[in-house]
Amino acid sequence: MTDVTGAPVDVLNTLFRSEQGGHEQVVLCQDRASGLKAVIAIHSTALGPALGGTRFYPYASDEEAVADALNLSRGMSYKNAMAGLDHGGGKAVIIGDPEQIKSEELLLAYGRFVDSLGGRYVTACDVGTYVADMDVVARESRWVTGRSPENGGAGDSSVLTAYGVFQGMRASAQHLWGDPTLRGRRVGVAGVGKVGHHLVEHLLSDGAEVVITDVRKESVRRILDKHPSVTAVADTDTLIRTEGLDVYAPCALGGALNDGSVPALTAKIVCGAANNQLAHPGVEKDLADRGILYAPDYVVNAGGVIQVADELHGFDFDRCKAKASKIFDTTLAIFARAKEDGIPPAAAADRIAEQRMADARRR
Repeated sequence: MTDVTGAPVDVLNTLFRSEQGGHEQVVLCQDRASGLKAVIAIHSTALGPALGGTRFYPYASDEEAVADALNLSRGMSYKNAMAGLDHGGGKAVIIGDPEQIKSEELLLAYGRFVDSLGGRYVTACDVGTYVADMDVVARESRWVTGRSPENGGAGDSSVLTAYGVFQGMRASAQHLWGDPTLRGRRVGVAGVGKVGHHLVEHLLSDGAEVVITDVRKESVRRILDKHPSVTAVADTDTLIRTEGLDVYAPCALGGALNDGSVPALTAKIVCGAANNQLAHPGVEKDLADRGILYAPDYVVNAGGVIQVADELHGFDFDRCKAKASKIFDTTLAIFARAKEDGIPPAAAADRIAEQRMADARRR
């Protein structure tokens, strides 16, 4: 069922009546000439202009695409707040297979929609979009980050995303085992694409034993050819059941922690780069009940957004890396708050982020 605008009624319910709503603005974008169909969701501008990437993905339905934009943009509000950035949360999704429909014409049309928001939303790369794509989008709007150095940008943000996840993993090891290192630990990485392959490098340098999986065989082969000591397994189901696994790092799409995967996990720590890892409310308690330490995804994967935010002011890699290093301390603070309040770490992170946004609204 749809309303008079054609938007699904359940989406409107989410926006206006559910606890997961509260978004300030949702824009449906269409350019028939290029085939563009996109959703731009602005969750909050309490801390500043909404900042978040553009996902290009072949959703099963338009409703699924809208729901993903809403969830991802809300997550960006919390991520930016916890990263200490003066930005609210936003996210965009372009509907379709980027391998089939991505074109210069489509990206330029998308850039015009971003520009029409007048800076309320600043975009960047995400799944299915790359630095070269942002260079094209930026030809129609100045509210674009993640551009190439040749075009005034900082380049690939996955480098600092992986670095931040590694800092969160070190903090998790410190909290659980009393030592901020993964040396001698067995770490399973699900998804070794843009971010995951950089994370593998950090883990190997730290002395970890690494097990990987990815739906893209070429991504697995790239790792194995460079690092013969790394082990690959067939799929994520096999990975999470691997005996002796100390840490599980979901680095692909969201929903990795669900009613099926949590009971099967052998790892004692979950810390990865994927967004929206918790499939639904309550999963964080299921993890805690099993004695599994969960490092909130939007906290540990904030290295990339720290980089693209810095690009707006003149990018400096060392400055960004220093900020991303603080993810270690932030993660430890969340674990301490969780213990103090008697709640799971995900809930503790939410409380801290919500307080910062609330304080900003009162100013």
